[in-house]
Amino acid sequence: MEYSSGLATRTRSAWLTKVPAITATFWVIKVLSTTVGETFADYLAVNVGLGPLVTDAVMMTVLAVALFLQFRTRQYTPWIYWLCVVLVSIVGTQITDFFTDTLGVSLYVSTTVFAVILAVVFLTWYRQERTLAITSIDTPRREAFYWGAILTTFALGTASGDLATEALSLGFRTGTIIFAGLILVTWLASRFGASLVLTFWIAYVLTRPLGASLGDLLTQSKDFGGLDLGASATSLLFFAVIVILVVREQLLVNKHGVAVKGQGPLGGARGDYAWAGAAAVVIAIAGAGLSALHSGTTTPSAAVVAPAAGATAPVTKVVHPTTKLGNLTAFATITADLQAKVAASDLAGGKTRVKDLEVAWDDAEAGLKPRDSAKWHVLDGQIDEVLTALRAANPSQAGCAAKLTTLAGTLNQYDGV
Repeated sequence: MEYSSGLATRTRSAWLTKVPAITATFWVIKVLSTTVGETFADYLAVNVGLGPLVTDAVMMTVLAVALFLQFRTRQYTPWIYWLCVVLVSIVGTQITDFFTDTLGVSLYVSTTVFAVILAVVFLTWYRQERTLAITSIDTPRREAFYWGAILTTFALGTASGDLATEALSLGFRTGTIIFAGLILVTWLASRFGASLVLTFWIAYVLTRPLGASLGDLLTQSKDFGGLDLGASATSLLFFAVIVILVVREQLLVNKHGVAVKGQGPLGGARGDYAWAGAAAVVIAIAGAGLSALHSGTTTPSAAVVAPAAGATAPVTKVVHPTTKLGNLTAFATITADLQAKVAASDLAGGKTRVKDLEVAWDDAEAGLKPRDSAKWHVLDGQIDEVLTALRAANPSQAGCAAKLTTLAGTLNQYDGV
């Protein structure tokens, strides 16, 4: 879907159009920014240890600063605009996760609520401005409506994507194909006369679950059907491609704030498709290469979380081949290690070791959750209880031991080696 690259200044405003031309590179950056945003938020919350509440507060503050810069500009500035998109993708995802994980709101409810909110935003926007055209973002009020819609689409995309994953048990491979197919259908509809505004926003919502599925495909363990690049390598790869494409966009912007798609190696319609295609090829080649390199230099995922030195081996487990979750040995191994530390009154060591359980469980979510979301939620809740018990200001040895015993029993019951 391609639109005009911009509008002239309005007579009642010194602003120029504040959004980029909707081209092939626009959609590539949008999909990649979704993955980078989600991965970075998870890294801060889990790996750095800030937790969801602190991470939410930090990201919302940074987004407020970025939007302040965006509203202060009088023309389209690529690096500021795309910084806002990445941050909005993070906050939009965090809003949905807060409702789902913290408040326990059903994904059916949150998907419906965000869809209604988006409809209200569009209705109010149209009643106030009489247009929803993407190329008419040339006043502060229109831009406020635009970013409100963008934030809601990310929240809706997260909720609807998670709902499809859980309700339909879609893995990231199937999800990537389905969401990419839906975007293709939307593009074809626009080519055959469907409203450009409508198809744009439908595609914008769909790029959120597509980006998440694509990111999971690259980051997840090969045990779950992924390429096992890991979150850090995938994020760096995507971020590098984003930077290159945004720098190109910045070089194309003329003094009137319009990204000129003229002739030459950087501009032109063919050039834009070439850059977008090159980005896709680079990601495919680099992903395959890094995956092969990673598999040749690392041990299987279960070995990554092997017992610490001196820890006891996990107890013998009963095999339950009908359980859809599959091999849970890695998590049982850490749990047994934690039980040994707690039994030896090493609660400080347990607090340190439980970080491995948190990271391993978070990393495996995209691979495990679609297999059996009900059982995944049971384990997720029990792991949260273990984390809370060991990280308490004054942890109780008996309380920690009880939580770990419950978790170990559930892992044994759900294991499907």
